[in-house]
Amino acid sequence: MIQIPHRKSQVRRSFRLLYVLPVFSAGFSLSASFAYAQTTGGADTTAAVHHVKKKATRARNASTAKASSAHQTAATSAGQSKQVATSKSAVRVSNAKTLDQATVAGSTEAVTVTGSFLKQARQFSANPVQTITAKEIQQTGVTNVGDFLQRMPSVGSGGTGNADTNGGAGMSCTDIRNLGGNRVLVLVDGKRVTQSSTGVGQCVDMNSIPVMAISSIEILKDGGSELYGADAVSGVINIKMKHDVNTGGVTMRGSLTQYGDNRQFMASAYKGWNFDHNRGNVTIFGQFSHQDGVKQWNRKWARNPQVSNTSSGSQSYGSVISTSGTFFNDAGSPVFNGNSAGGLTPYSSSSRYNYAQDQSLLNELDNSSLMGDAHYDFNKHFTLYSNVMYSHKTSSTTMAPMPATGSNPPSTLPSSIIIPSNYPGNTSGEELQMYRRMDEFGKRKADTSVDALTAMVGAKGDIIAGWKYDASFTYGSTMGTMTTSGVGNYAKLLQVWGLSPATPGDSGSSLVYNPNACAGAAGCSFSSALGPLSQEATAYANYKEHDHYHYQLRDTNVRIHNDNVVKMPYAHGGSLGIALGMEHRSEQLSYNPDPLIQQGGTLSNTMAATGGGFNASEAYLEGNLTLLHNAMFAKNLSIDGQGRYSGYNTFGNTYNWKVGINWAPTRDIAFRGTLGTSFRQPNVFELYGGQYMSYNGANDPCDSSQITTYGALQPTVMANCMKHGINPKNFTEAGAGQVATLMGGNTKLQPEVGRTYTFGATMTPRWVPGLMTSVSFWHYRVSNMITSLPTQYILDSCYTGTGTSNCAAINRLSNGQINSVSAYNINGGAMTTSGIDWDLTYRIRLTWEDSLIISNNFQKLVSYKQQLVPGGPKYDYKGTITYQAGGTSNPTVRDYASFTWRHNDFSVTYMLQYMSGMHWNDGSNRIYKSQGYGRVKTPNMVLQDLTFNYNYKKWAFQFEVQNLANKQPPFLVNSSDNSNDSTYGGYYAGRTFLLQAGTTF
Repeated sequence: MIQIPHRKSQVRRSFRLLYVLPVFSAGFSLSASFAYAQTTGGADTTAAVHHVKKKATRARNASTAKASSAHQTAATSAGQSKQVATSKSAVRVSNAKTLDQATVAGSTEAVTVTGSFLKQARQFSANPVQTITAKEIQQTGVTNVGDFLQRMPSVGSGGTGNADTNGGAGMSCTDIRNLGGNRVLVLVDGKRVTQSSTGVGQCVDMNSIPVMAISSIEILKDGGSELYGADAVSGVINIKMKHDVNTGGVTMRGSLTQYGDNRQFMASAYKGWNFDHNRGNVTIFGQFSHQDGVKQWNRKWARNPQVSNTSSGSQSYGSVISTSGTFFNDAGSPVFNGNSAGGLTPYSSSSRYNYAQDQSLLNELDNSSLMGDAHYDFNKHFTLYSNVMYSHKTSSTTMAPMPATGSNPPSTLPSSIIIPSNYPGNTSGEELQMYRRMDEFGKRKADTSVDALTAMVGAKGDIIAGWKYDASFTYGSTMGTMTTSGVGNYAKLLQVWGLSPATPGDSGSSLVYNPNACAGAAGCSFSSALGPLSQEATAYANYKEHDHYHYQLRDTNVRIHNDNVVKMPYAHGGSLGIALGMEHRSEQLSYNPDPLIQQGGTLSNTMAATGGGFNASEAYLEGNLTLLHNAMFAKNLSIDGQGRYSGYNTFGNTYNWKVGINWAPTRDIAFRGTLGTSFRQPNVFELYGGQYMSYNGANDPCDSSQITTYGALQPTVMANCMKHGINPKNFTEAGAGQVATLMGGNTKLQPEVGRTYTFGATMTPRWVPGLMTSVSFWHYRVSNMITSLPTQYILDSCYTGTGTSNCAAINRLSNGQINSVSAYNINGGAMTTSGIDWDLTYRIRLTWEDSLIISNNFQKLVSYKQQLVPGGPKYDYKGTITYQAGGTSNPTVRDYASFTWRHNDFSVTYMLQYMSGMHWNDGSNRIYKSQGYGRVKTPNMVLQDLTFNYNYKKWAFQFEVQNLANKQPPFLVNSSDNSNDSTYGGYYAGRTFLLQAGTTF
């Protein structure tokens, strides 16, 4: 601990401030709670602290005896003691001391850190854990946890954010190290919580967690399957909520972009009550947030979506599928457009449809959260506790009108819309394949409503001789309803067009003109397929889908632990701590798409129902042995071992282990290392997910533009296309950079297995007060990965001849257009990634009234390689970004830094995010200009925010400018919005102004 003069006086003043601060966590000691809250607490807490400082100054003549009394009262009844101080300067000294000691206070105090069930000093933990404080979150002005975590260099782009407006369902899912959102375990206060679903996957929705109720976030960055079970392959994100609060507070926040859109509003309130002489506490948190969203047309950089990427300069924009209809001949070339008179006109590229005019760039969101927390200490052997979190979220997004292109499996309706040669208005004299965007049905509007509940009840206390227990039961339930308007009823649409299948029930059947198709159908009115639908026909053929899902979690967890079972029988020997427990968990999920969607009877993606679940019974053990303590060249030498045995009803048993070592030769530096295994069982969707259609980002190799990008392999691709009856010289794909891909579950999947090792060091030098820095090297290997092959990989491997077995997964129509590509879940190859983390926090006291706080989180990616199929080639993704829709990114360097200057009641914080430039890849290989591509790189990117804070009595005010330079996201050809939302979503809104005010009582 750093030594500063006047220590006794300062300690008294530190404890006096306690009674106006919320107690952040029952696991922290009282002094550690204060040191943590003063330097990192939220705006409300800061206001309360400054209010106490002024009261303390007014009471400068109080006696030492009164100070001692205030100290004792503060420790038992927060918010009710008298404030006493000897002088204003002494208060300043105390504040300065706390500022300098904050870095190491949490390190030397024994606490339970994520990654261990035993108390130990943070500085002497072998696990690489990053701690994020409530203040750090709140000063960014974010309204959900996921948006904040996206700033962290260790958080990858494999999650889902608010900028995902096509299938994201308004969810915010996170990811670590780009291993995927399904390989990170999210906990709340160390326990599992309910998950949400997008219909094709599941995750913990960060939107459901009230930001203002968070005390801190701990990120374990080396896996955690040994203590926490499956899903903790890449790491664990443990969100710690505020508890034992005996004050109240209200915070309101509003923001607006410089364009006048994406208006956001948030209101939060909390109140806590101690009762029965502080043996019990009840705390309630409530939060409501609203976000307007952004339309794609309102951002110039996204207004003209580019879908081709050739060096010739003849780029394509928007979609070839127009609102008037685009008609293809037998060679797969667009030859006609429809017209308002129900006839044909020669095709013109000017008729391409710009879908940016109808799509959302950011979702509309409304989110209401309520959390209740309570505990009662009957005696030291029995404390009853409970926590309930409930959220209600609605999201809304718009997309371009639905295209009519034919049916998708398993539909028995015609797979393509072939206009017969005798159809009225067809003057071409031949059959034509029609692709038509149904503008009459209006924009697709997807609305999602989700209710999520997580309820936990438990008991803990002392057993005997230092042994303690903690037993809990958690129940989680999420119910969601999703409606999408404008999806159309395909069978009814064919009716109003006067088209009937020549062979009913055969999806490969041709269509014949039937002028009596509407006969006997109430409301059906004939309307030409070559022209606009009439109002009657539109009302008859339009359709709104309704989908439902329900997820349930039941988790019983019983643990006993003792931090000091036995002391080593030699000088400077430490003690042995043991934790062991059992857990039984079950998860069930059902997803029921609209019945017409399941039948393939709409124009939308076909999706089958999903239903299933699993249960697991597990036992775990941890031992932490301090071999040496306070010895020469061994301030601390400890080893930690963990093991978990899991039995699953779906695939059997597994055992995972982890060992760690920490050696601190002095109190100033500690070296650590871990080695462990991990596993992940397939989730419900991966096992039992029904077949569904997804329009994945990809390009047909036989397209006249795409074929020019294969370099030396171009002759091979040309020959293979000709074998399939396609002449790339005049063939144009109809998908506009998206290919219909059939995906779904696989009940034969086996678990993923992985191995992780880390080593690093932490420095807290006494000769540099307030400085803490750490560096870590990390390495992951995940084998037997549960995945589906990228659509572009399947297409390329087929037509370049490198994987001809994938040709069977490609289904084409008679005119050469791709009908679908099959890419179901498989156990693929292995993925390896490694890198270096460097974290720094430096708190500098400039004067008695001024201080500077510097924080930096840095990540350098050393390698990222993936093997898509067992035994196949390893693709190098380091420093690359997938430029097609839905891709991920792996920048070589990422950094997040903040600089805060404080002067009494005023502070200003500058925040900076840096991401290095990346080379583009097509999902398997890097692309180059020499291959015929146009752009192939994104530049280095810097995102800046500036925050001002001022505290007046019990009030705290905050003004912030986000994206200070109004930086636009970099350009990518992704057939959607000219960028990559999972990587650069923070740039999408543009410069934003935020104002917040909060008070405590």
